[in-house]
Amino acid sequence: MPELPEVETVRRGLAPAMTGAVIAQADVNRPDLRWPFPDGMAERLTGQTVLGLRRRSKYILADLSGGETLLIHLGMSGRMLVSGDPLGQFAHEHPQAEKHDHVVLHMDNGARITFNDPRRFGAMDLMDTATADQHKLLSILGPEPLGNAFNEAHLIDAFDGKNSPIKSALLDQRIVAGLGNIYVCEALFRGGISPTRKAGRIAKPRVVALVPIIRDVLSEAIEAGGSSLRDFRQADGELGYFQHRFDVYGRENEPCRTQDCNSVIQRIVQSGRSSFYCKSCQT
Repeated sequence: MPELPEVETVRRGLAPAMTGAVIAQADVNRPDLRWPFPDGMAERLTGQTVLGLRRRSKYILADLSGGETLLIHLGMSGRMLVSGDPLGQFAHEHPQAEKHDHVVLHMDNGARITFNDPRRFGAMDLMDTATADQHKLLSILGPEPLGNAFNEAHLIDAFDGKNSPIKSALLDQRIVAGLGNIYVCEALFRGGISPTRKAGRIAKPRVVALVPIIRDVLSEAIEAGGSSLRDFRQADGELGYFQHRFDVYGRENEPCRTQDCNSVIQRIVQSGRSSFYCKSCQT
């Protein structure tokens, strides 16, 4: 499942081709993905100017001139691909239509935006822009980890009295929005905190230090174009490269990269998800 850096990378890739352009035609080639599409989605999108693209957690939000916002979730295998960009930022000609091209947006500037999703775990919805933050998928979200609302005081308060492992706490989207398994593993390694430690029992100075670590990990991943695990691709079809910098994720039984550490990376399962960490460096 793409995490915050992958979604932000896709948003940045879409913005030059979509922002300020009109959706000349919207093709909706099936009635649903993970959930049914909203009624009349093709008609409601056609003729709309894209005022801007935002990201909230793992969702891309396209604000439209008619007062609605298109919500996009990539799911497990969804891709938003740009072709025919007149701004010259993409070299791809319009490809032949593929079986899993479920939604295609033909922009008036000559660009084509294709949502391809073989497994159909992605989602799209339309909502009133003015009340977008009340949408059922957005209303439960905590602060953005790269925003000012995610700070030391917030994390200390969120962890207070929590008996769940810190790994589970950081994956709780009500505490911080957009964090996923990969980047929590990496952040906890840099913070020297075991994923099994109870969140409410971690000393406040260690919690305080975790805030900038989380921001650094996410920022570095965004600059590297995300991590190309399984199905993820950027909007121009290229791979992300942050996976080459992983310190722990996916490195079971490989040597720890900390200088003078002789341990290997361990893998355990927490709530059905793999956690990777170094028992010597993370306590």
